[in-house]
Amino acid sequence: MTTNPVIWGYRKDAGHQDSTDLAGFGVEALDGRIGKVVDVGKHETYGSYLVVDTGPWIFGRLVVLPAGAVSLVDLPREMAFVDRTRQEIKDAPEFDRLIQPPEAAYLERLGSYYGALYSRHGI
Repeated sequence: MTTNPVIWGYRKDAGHQDSTDLAGFGVEALDGRIGKVVDVGKHETYGSYLVVDTGPWIFGRLVVLPAGAVSLVDLPREMAFVDRTRQEIKDAPEFDRLIQPPEAAYLERLGSYYGALYSRHGI
């Protein structure tokens, strides 16, 4: 695995608990809402991720976010806040909604993309 493993785990200070199912939660990027969590998963090699339906923002597209992108979980509001911009999320490798759960090769590309973004900031 060539990607940064830190991005695949929930941050300790994000407020996520293992018993919390984020499916149905809204997702907010640094610069606006991006959609709703439709699935959460955990890959044995990579780790945890969210599958987000972007709704009208990127019509008909699902995006996958590594769990490390979640900066805050607001349980009362059922919102997950991520530390990426809408454009960064839109520019991520496209997820094929017909292949679920995401395959290792896709998660490798996704991890490389997000890993590069985080490495610029020393993470």
